[in-house]
Parts: sequence; C-alpha cells; structure tokens
Amino acid sequence: MMMKLLRLLSFCVIMFFAIGSLKSQSMRPDSTYVVFAKVYHGDTILIVNLPEVPVYSLRIFDSRRDIRKVERLIYHVKKVYPFARLAGIKLKEYESILLQAKNDRERKKIMKQAEKEIEEQFGADLRDLTFTQGKILIKLIDRETGETSYSLLQDLRGNFTAFFYQTFARLWGYNLKTQYDPKGEDELIEAIVLMIENGQL
Repeated sequence: MMMKLLRLLSFCVIMFFAIGSLKSQSMRPDSTYVVFAKVYHGDTILIVNLPEVPVYSLRIFDSRRDIRKVERLIYHVKKVYPFARLAGIKLKEYESILLQAKNDRERKKIMKQAEKEIEEQFGADLRDLTFTQGKILIKLIDRETGETSYSLLQDLRGNFTAFFYQTFARLWGYNLKTQYDPKGEDELIEAIVLMIENGQL
C-alpha cells in the first residue's frame, strides 16, 4: 500500500514538472513562473500543493455471505445508476422546456412527448429490472434529482397521476415516496456510487 502511494506521489510530481515545463515554454520570455521550494541539507526541494484526491473503499466484511451480499448490491447499483443519472439530466432538460410552456395543455403535450421518448429509448431496459434494482433506482432518483419519484410525478403530471402510480407501485412492494438516506440505511449504496463516480468500480 505504501509503495502504491509513493508511486502515485512520484507520478504526480513528475506530471507537475512536465506541465510546468510546458507552461514555461509557452510563456513570453519576460514572464516568470514562481514555485515554492525548501532547502534541506543543501538540497532544494520543491513544495507542490496537489489537489485533494478522494479515495473511497468498502469496509471489511466478516463472512463470505456478507461479501456475496455486497457483490450483488454492487451489481445492482451499477445496473441502475446510469438510469438515475439520466433521470437527473432529463429532469433539468424538461424543466427548462416546461418553463416556456404557455399553458397546461402545452405542458401536458410536452410531458406526453417526453414519456414517449423515454419509453422508446429505455422502456425495454427498465422493464427488465429486478425488484431489488427497482427499489434502488427509486432511491437513486431521489439522490440525483433531490426529489422523490412521487414528488416528481406530482410536479410533472399532477396529484391524481402521482396517487395512481403510488397506489400501483405499492401493490408491487415499491414506495415512490422513498427518500435516499446516504448517512443511514443507504450508506453502503452511497459508498458504491462514489466509487463508481471515482472510477474505482
């Protein structure tokens, strides 16, 4: 572990010098490039402030059973996370379009078109999700958009539609009002998502 850290630090320092060298070559002859240094036992050592790099890891699990559960959770999160990210992107996209709608009729027309596009592009993939993946997706949509699936339906399609979908979802064991809790019951999902975003998974 220590060797890996030393290699990483060496790599960062080399990159810093390479970038500094390129910058100094591209600067005018009369300009200067200031670096901080410290003299230590006759040697000049450059002082470089490197940006913070977050490193995430999963805790050590006691049993093989727990490890298998985590491996399955990683698989499920990796499967649905792209859909949650897409939901966040699409929400921003359609919010700006809906703001330009002249009336409720035009707003409904835009939403119908959005539903049609999403159904055509992702309907088959979403229908293939397992029960567990569906539950995780509902939580991750809340993470990405800052709103529960129920609230999003209320805002975009009205109270009646939101109530209808919630009732239907409850029959299948889902709850569209589920909130994401990254510091509580969803702490492990949050760690997995951060590792995905960091390129570790």
